[in-house]
Amino acid sequence: HAHLKTIYERDPDGYRQSVTEDLVIYEWYVTPYRQDGAGSHVFFIENTPVIPHGAAYHYELLTPKIQRYGDVAVVCYTLMLMTALDGQRKVTTMNETRVLVNQDGRWRVSHVHKSPTSA
Repeated sequence: HAHLKTIYERDPDGYRQSVTEDLVIYEWYVTPYRQDGAGSHVFFIENTPVIPHGAAYHYELLTPKIQRYGDVAVVCYTLMLMTALDGQRKVTTMNETRVLVNQDGRWRVSHVHKSPTSA
């Protein structure tokens, strides 16, 4: 959860520390191609908030599954992100898989794959 909070709370330094240098990201809503490295995410974190300014937020990882193989873990879940601002609420869901590797005793995200849910 600490990794996700770096995104939602706009912490680019914390984000960089939570991912590997060779991070790979697939985000269907950004580009149909693979994104290599943290550059695009750091840009978005610094310049475009995921959570609107002043909004309250809450997220849940629905039906999480963790598969651990030594120093590698695969985590998949459905992300449900809820925001509330000026009496208006918004709920979004997305299927996500994150691969984490244990480097020097610290778990870091090395791969992210997101796909839409059908509601």
